[in-house]
Amino acid sequence: MATDEPDVVIRRATPADADAVAGVWLRSYDAALPTVRRAHTDDEVRAWFRDVVLPEHETWVADADGSVVGLLVLGAGEIEQLYLDPGWRGRGLGDRLVSLAQRLFPGGLSLWTFQVNTPACRFYERHGFVAVERTDGQGNEEREPDVRYVWPPVR
Repeated sequence: MATDEPDVVIRRATPADADAVAGVWLRSYDAALPTVRRAHTDDEVRAWFRDVVLPEHETWVADADGSVVGLLVLGAGEIEQLYLDPGWRGRGLGDRLVSLAQRLFPGGLSLWTFQVNTPACRFYERHGFVAVERTDGQGNEEREPDVRYVWPPVR
């Protein structure tokens, strides 16, 4: 059975991906978090991905026939960023990216997300993450209440 769905490859990001990665982040953030103030301009976000994230962090992309449609940024045992282009949500890419992170860090992962992002909270909980801390947002640049998740749950 033929399909018009492009093949999606998960691969390590290269410096040439910086602008596309930043674009996915900006579109996804604006679509998923319309009530959350962004702490940085579009140009600052692009510079951050180009000058800090890609050179200094393990960054993976979901590549659909040459177009970056998702990103995963990993730190030491932490999912620092996971964003999908809005048109690619609900198609299994987030599942693939979280699964990759869990394979790379079988000893455990943590992450932060905003409390208002209930779809993300449900997504992480579906993947076995458990909320262990909630804050009033005073510790993040957006001043938005957030929640810390860990996987696997501490027993």
